Amino acid sequence: MPSYLEISPDKLNRIIGTPNAPVMIDVRTDEDFALDPRLVPGSIRQGHADVGTWAKSIHGSAVIVCRRGRKLSHGVAAYLRHEGVDSEVLEGGFEAWISFGGIAVPSDKLPPRDDQGRTVWVTRSRPKIDRIACPWLIRRFVDPSAVFLFVPATDVALVADCFGAVPFDVENVFWSDRGELCTFDVMVEEFGLTSEPMNRLATIVRGADTDRPDLAPEVAGLLAASLGLSRMFNDDLEQLDAGMLLYDAFFRWSRDATGETHNWPSSKAGQ
Repeated sequence: MPSYLEISPDKLNRIIGTPNAPVMIDVRTDEDFALDPRLVPGSIRQGHADVGTWAKSIHGSAVIVCRRGRKLSHGVAAYLRHEGVDSEVLEGGFEAWISFGGIAVPSDKLPPRDDQGRTVWVTRSRPKIDRIACPWLIRRFVDPSAVFLFVPATDVALVADCFGAVPFDVENVFWSDRGELCTFDVMVEEFGLTSEPMNRLATIVRGADTDRPDLAPEVAGLLAASLGLSRMFNDDLEQLDAGMLLYDAFFRWSRDATGETHNWPSSKAGQ
């Protein structure tokens, strides 16, 4: 049993990817990180020795990760609590997370961050499905502070060069469709986010994005909701904000509610 200062891998697994997930802070030393250069989803790397420098930039709640969940994590968590940040330690650290079977993001797949510590991405304006699904995946599992630039299709490459942004869902870039897979599929695989719920969601996204309603019964619903959102908002970022809630709901259904049906029997049933 974890202490009240710790969170178990199982409990953390239930809240990662949700809107209220804590800030994940990886404080492993460079030597420990080199042993397995992957991250608990959504993690940012910070040095334990300079916690006094970055502590005030943390808002909300935080979970601290070191190799085995001992002195480094507990020291940083205690420091953050002193600064008013509700902080817990991942019980057993990164090693326990991997032993539990937790998904982990390869650090070499992460783009460089800007001077505010954010990854920056660019794609075509007027998103419908893939270009909302991918930002949702990135913000929930890769970088909660990620910046998304929506620009005319002809300017994506130029904006990427000028602003150090990573292009996605356009032709001839790494983060794009591959064969029958849409960009969301590619990101799930490359970021190491494969799981039964995520694969289920990816199938629905692929079906809606590639006009394959035969892939899953839920494809038509996602397509209808996505097209509706695209007509409700002229501003792409406002549409993305609304789409985050949509994909939150589809992910929670994929994870927790696929066996549930809505059944409100009439009081006259059987009469």
